[in-house]
Amino acid sequence: MNLNKVFLIGRLTADPQLRTTTGGQSVASFGIATNRVWTDKQGQKQEDVQFHNVVVWGRQAEITSQFLKKGSMAMVEGRLQNRSWQDKQGQNRTTTEIVCERMQFGPRAAGGFGETNPRASGAPYAGEQKNTISAQGVDELAHEALPEINLDEGDIRPENIPF
Repeated sequence: MNLNKVFLIGRLTADPQLRTTTGGQSVASFGIATNRVWTDKQGQKQEDVQFHNVVVWGRQAEITSQFLKKGSMAMVEGRLQNRSWQDKQGQNRTTTEIVCERMQFGPRAAGGFGETNPRASGAPYAGEQKNTISAQGVDELAHEALPEINLDEGDIRPENIPF
């Protein structure tokens, strides 16, 4: 059995760069920094920072570029991929990147996302309780109103529960 799975929790090193392929598919790329802190044999605190390249495809890329910015915290779940190309000088180049399959946004600073926040109007949207976006289910995160249940009308009936 083989497994290629990566989980990272860190902060974006730059705003996501959204592009469109010639086939019309959205792709976003960004860097994420992770750090590790430990105490060495002499009792000194040590810290190591690693920088990772992340690629996000499709609708998930559009959402990522809309809501994340430099310094935002995010959890990325995906797979490692090596990519090779030839640069303008004819040199062979290789990079390792994480192809994102799922992403969870980290805590927001006071004030939320600002003007791009769909919640700024106060309208609820699907997925409010869970801030996770998966490549397969991202289309279901369309901003639609959740049904309201009036608790003053008596007992809650199963047919009134929206999930």
